[in-house]
Amino acid sequence: MKPASFRHLQPASVDEALAMLAEHGADARILAGGQSLVPMMNFRLARPAVLMDINRIADLAYIRDAGSSLGIGAMTRERAIETSALVKSSAPLIHAATENIAHLPIRSRGTIGGSIANADPAAEYPAAALALDATLVAKSVRGERRIAAADFFQGVLTTALEADEMLTEIVVPKAPAGSGAAFVELSRRHGDFAMAGVGCEIVLSGDSVSGIRLAACGVGAGPVRLKAAEAALLGKTLGKATIVAAARAASAEVDPESDVHASADYRRRLAGVMTKRAVEAAAAKIGQPA
Repeated sequence: MKPASFRHLQPASVDEALAMLAEHGADARILAGGQSLVPMMNFRLARPAVLMDINRIADLAYIRDAGSSLGIGAMTRERAIETSALVKSSAPLIHAATENIAHLPIRSRGTIGGSIANADPAAEYPAAALALDATLVAKSVRGERRIAAADFFQGVLTTALEADEMLTEIVVPKAPAGSGAAFVELSRRHGDFAMAGVGCEIVLSGDSVSGIRLAACGVGAGPVRLKAAEAALLGKTLGKATIVAAARAASAEVDPESDVHASADYRRRLAGVMTKRAVEAAAAKIGQPA
């Protein structure tokens, strides 16, 4: 199929893009990597009157060391994140999430900002951002807003972005020294969206869990912070019994829906299985058998 007719705009700067958004508002959609929006337009599930292509805005593609955090521009390609030594060492959960995204051609075009702004419940970056308490920077002609990931994702393909706002940067706290991170998921075929996935960042003091961050994708209307599973681990000795308790807590706190790919009960069970695997894999990164 072909998309419905639209007006194509190509701003060359952030300020120009924001002025266009202020003019066209809800009639406009932003085109970044296009890996989600273009198929939706081709199937006419999305019919924007105005398509604002921001691929000419080079200032939105960067990975910067900001001391205690990394600043990642919204137009940074997923492949650039995947091959970044800085991301791998400073934000290993973001790196691990990237490795799970689709296929190389998609990662070569897709952007971190596009994925997060699209807020697909099965996508990896929203879950990783939520687990790490990332800050999402949004700009409009009215000014700048810094939105906590916990407040940003509001449902299926729905975020806190206003019609005249554009996501410009993702601010990710650096991983604590001595921590381990992993992102694991299960899909029907390699490269498919995950039926369930879990990202984990863990900090150990000896064999005790002194820090834990867990979030899941594919098991709710958006990314899900697994707070009960975190509570089952925090301050406890890391061992098989503790991890099983966390897995059970994860299964109990998610509320997935059934679809053509998997039943709600299966996704709920997967949330627990993926939590167990993610915690074990993250602990293994710091040399701690679980």
